Amino acid sequence: MKREMFPSDFLWGVATASYQIEGAYNEDGKGESIWDRFAHTPGKIKDGTTGDVACDHYHRYREDIALLKELGVNSYRFSVSWPRIFPCGKGEVNQKGLDFYNALVDELLKQGIKPLLTLYHWDLPQPLQFHGGWTNTDTVQAFLEYAMLLFKTLGDRVELWATFNEPWCISFLSHELGEHAPGIKDRRTALQVAHNVLVAHGKAVKAFRGKNLPGKIGIVLNLYPVHPLSESEQDKEAATLSDCYRNRWFLDPVFKGKYPEELLSVYQKLYGDFAKDYESIQVASEKMDFLGVNYYSREVVSYDPKSILKSKTVKVEGKRTDMDWEIYPQGIQEILVRINREYGPIDLYVTENGAAFKDEMKNGKIQDYERIDFLKEHFKNTYYAIQQGVPVKGYFVWSLMDNFEWAHGYSKRFGLFYVDYNDNLKRIPKESARWFKKFLNNEISLEE
Repeated sequence: MKREMFPSDFLWGVATASYQIEGAYNEDGKGESIWDRFAHTPGKIKDGTTGDVACDHYHRYREDIALLKELGVNSYRFSVSWPRIFPCGKGEVNQKGLDFYNALVDELLKQGIKPLLTLYHWDLPQPLQFHGGWTNTDTVQAFLEYAMLLFKTLGDRVELWATFNEPWCISFLSHELGEHAPGIKDRRTALQVAHNVLVAHGKAVKAFRGKNLPGKIGIVLNLYPVHPLSESEQDKEAATLSDCYRNRWFLDPVFKGKYPEELLSVYQKLYGDFAKDYESIQVASEKMDFLGVNYYSREVVSYDPKSILKSKTVKVEGKRTDMDWEIYPQGIQEILVRINREYGPIDLYVTENGAAFKDEMKNGKIQDYERIDFLKEHFKNTYYAIQQGVPVKGYFVWSLMDNFEWAHGYSKRFGLFYVDYNDNLKRIPKESARWFKKFLNNEISLEE
């Protein structure tokens, strides 16, 4: 099974996010983001670090695009930093911020690499957070203005656009569990955030359509197969509600214009109308061109009568990554087939898939064979989904290089390239980068 067995127009790429790699957090007119504020708050990041410098991609983007060219990928997924464009979230435009992304896109195209641009990968301008952030419907309008400016500026060159990355993380991880910026722990707030983000997505898609641009637009969701621990009716009930929480709370609105009734009824009993007009979720189903799927693992649950979702996550035996996530490659096939069956037909991209391992440099080499095995099995299962008629159009490995892994700081390494934080952020190819290059050159198969 070689690269040549995948569709001829298949996109093979890598993915990154602005706050995780750019650095230059206060240079050239950039404003403060909620992640700048969060990372600078003592106790929020496990290793006490920040994204102030990160991988210094803002100054080294040409060097990093050269890495992409050397790898042999034909696409690159990146995100734009909203506060680099609008330091206050709205109002005056920071031209130097626009200039950076103009130059980035031009250099990618010069090297024959197709950009996939994500408008929002979590770095909300802090001034908007002072007014409620995503709980405030004014933020929806501010996002629309930001999106429209980028459509106007880059729409002639960028063919693939994603509105949001992982609304589940924007809402529940950040506003219910409080693990990510802005670090709020309130479920009703999380529901308001999810609603407004989904409405903003739909409005941005409609605005994109109104510009008659040649490109395509979609959204990126992090999805998990949810499996009951046993075949008992109680465990199955737990899996159904967990699936609504993890997956369908976002899939159903963007495809069907409504929330999953099984969980909506639960939340309404607890919180009433958690949005001013939750029926406006219909806006979220504005017709997209594609869905981006971020896949890392599955979730296994058992019945828990004390939980709102009637479930608790169970840790099962098996190989795990350094994030303590179960390695479950068949899950990517399961998710892709399911979306095509239940929500399709629509073009699908695997917009993130990868793994963190304890990568250590020995004699100048990083022999991350676990990552190679991980990618092999996930590539195979993506191929199996394509063979079943699923229109998968591309695959983006997370990530190009080691970077600021959110609340974990620099303690987790996901990259194909090792970043030496003790030696001027030097990028060093891991064995996985060498393997990926050979695969892309049709020099090796997935069985080797």
